[in-house]
Amino acid sequence: MKDKPEAARNPEPSQTFLPDFCDTRVIVRAIFMSELLALILSLAAWVSGRGFWTSLFMTSMFVQWVTLGNVLLLCLSRTWMRNRSTRMVMSTSYLIILVVTVLVSLGALSLTPGSTRLGPDSLIFVLGNVGISAIVSAVALRYFYVQHQWKSNIQAEARSRIQGLQARIRPHFLFNSMNTIAALTRTDPVLAETAVVDLADLFRASLGQRERVPLSEELKFTRGYINIEKLRLGDRLKVDWEIDETVPESLEVPALVLQPLIENAIYHGIEPQTTGGTVSISMSRNVDMVEFRITNPLPTTLSSYKRTGNKMAQENIRQRLRLAYGEPSVPWMEKTETQYSVSFAIPLESET
Repeated sequence: MKDKPEAARNPEPSQTFLPDFCDTRVIVRAIFMSELLALILSLAAWVSGRGFWTSLFMTSMFVQWVTLGNVLLLCLSRTWMRNRSTRMVMSTSYLIILVVTVLVSLGALSLTPGSTRLGPDSLIFVLGNVGISAIVSAVALRYFYVQHQWKSNIQAEARSRIQGLQARIRPHFLFNSMNTIAALTRTDPVLAETAVVDLADLFRASLGQRERVPLSEELKFTRGYINIEKLRLGDRLKVDWEIDETVPESLEVPALVLQPLIENAIYHGIEPQTTGGTVSISMSRNVDMVEFRITNPLPTTLSSYKRTGNKMAQENIRQRLRLAYGEPSVPWMEKTETQYSVSFAIPLESET
């Protein structure tokens, strides 16, 4: 039995519960929060009879040095912490914060006129700073851990829902494709064999567990499905592709996001009409989004019958896009007397 690939046996560790202290936005937030702490400590000193502005200046200088020292060390140790357990990360971070507090306190004492040795007052100063740092850092680390766990649970739930919704699409697609092949076996066995080969290729590409795929793969899958439908509908089905050249093929999209909508367009817009019609598929780039639009004709004559549906495919896609990208990507529908269209947008930030 062959060994599993190295990547499978030793998966890349997930990020730690700590924020990225190398990120400028995190650094700015840390400085802001430390300044709020300095303000609170200065107000306490002012209530006890000390000068407020002098106390605020000295306290701010001290707290900011402690904050920047911790940010620097936590940034440098981020790669090392990524391979460690949560308990190890928590303990190491806590120790770093306390050590930095002690070192900054000793540095402040060395710069204080008349402070040449570590006497009782100096010892109280150091221990007081360590005590405050211990309490504040414990609360902060606990907050980071709880926030990380909450986000992880939300992502896990969303991933599970996406996989469940995606699993509901595949049987639906298989059912319709097998009906097509069954019909072709009686009328054109050669085309039926071609359809079986196409279907096998499509499912070989779609059976992977990836939640997102490059747009190029999604388009290949979609064209394969359309080819199978053309075998059944013949000249009644026409497809008009309009793809903006600026749309990157590497854009990551949810797997099987186009096929259900195109299947709906064919089922409701093409099959009911004896003359068939054209399904239009357009993709255009709009600033930081890529907009997708699927349009199909609607039956307009009395001889054409109108099909009803439970709109499961649209609701399925709606939920998957909301979970993946949020409310701005949720599909919207437009209907006129002659045509029906479904549009949705995917942010370009998902490009690999």
